[in-house]
Amino acid sequence: MKLAVTLCFFVALSACKKTQAPHTIGLALDVGGRGDQSFNDGALRGLEEMAAGLRYTARGYEPLPGAHGLGIPQPLVLSGKAQEDYEPNLQLLVDQGSELVIAVGFMMEPAVRAVAARNPGAKFLLLDSPVLDAAGKPTTLPNVRAVVFRENEGAFLAGALAGMLTKSGHIGFVGGIQVPLIRKFEAGYRAGARQVNPKTDVLVAYTGSFDDEKKGVETGQDLYGRGCDIIFHGAGLDGLGVIKAAQQAGKLVIGVDSDQSHVAPHNVLTSMVKHVDTAVYGAVKDVMEGTFTGGDVVLGLKEGGVGLVPVGDVPIDAAKKTAAEAEVERLRVEIVAGRIVAPATLDELAKFATGSTAR
Repeated sequence: MKLAVTLCFFVALSACKKTQAPHTIGLALDVGGRGDQSFNDGALRGLEEMAAGLRYTARGYEPLPGAHGLGIPQPLVLSGKAQEDYEPNLQLLVDQGSELVIAVGFMMEPAVRAVAARNPGAKFLLLDSPVLDAAGKPTTLPNVRAVVFRENEGAFLAGALAGMLTKSGHIGFVGGIQVPLIRKFEAGYRAGARQVNPKTDVLVAYTGSFDDEKKGVETGQDLYGRGCDIIFHGAGLDGLGVIKAAQQAGKLVIGVDSDQSHVAPHNVLTSMVKHVDTAVYGAVKDVMEGTFTGGDVVLGLKEGGVGLVPVGDVPIDAAKKTAAEAEVERLRVEIVAGRIVAPATLDELAKFATGSTAR
């Protein structure tokens, strides 16, 4: 009897797989999840709104007016609350028939490596990290497209803008966990501020997490209390806490990953966006067209992968705003041309000289 039940289960599972709609796409969220107004939501936007033409509501998915999408059905989305969730979530998306499995965030790299190796016929998109080998060195897998960004370039522009608009001469950076990825934000930001005003004092603090909004509030309050009038955050969900601290203090904040101006329109100076939405959309489109390939993709200012959104409706002097925007655009052109190299590590920052050019 037990054998018969087991056989029935597998027959039913096979039947489900045969009737699975074509081009099903799965996405596994990192900590912070849906509603972080940042990296996770950027990936969701690329999949749901841009690729599927759907919007997620309390009632579930609904058609997005005016959106055409790529003709994919309702996507499969799973949330991870801890690292032990990542591998099971990715495998479940494969088992449910996803032609492309999207892993959001560098912390999913070990899980992607394991699941992709077990399922060579499945396709994966890993965001924010290369695939690493057993020694921790970058490698590639034929069924994994790994997209990384030159966040230091966008952060450089954010630092330059803050350095030109600060009134106190003190600006801040709040990171989440101290890992090389977030250090790229810090290094670029500090270099950009140094580029326009070497005397700018940059205070740095890390919350130690990406999913604790309260820590973001507390850290932001501390830096504003120490004299900062502009803070740039790279802290995921914690960053929403930094924005709340800016509102409480009546100060300015620079958002990250997605345009966060709507969170606090009179406090968010700008946002350093990473176009993870277009990276997701592009991968889905390639799967649909049968042109998906694995390997590494690197996106910076030149490729349109990072950048600043326009300065928002914040209380700053109009003449200073115009001058700062013009200087930021000049620096963007210099970086794209390779004449300025934005530091990506603290070691590179220590060697950075204002006006330095590529060799």
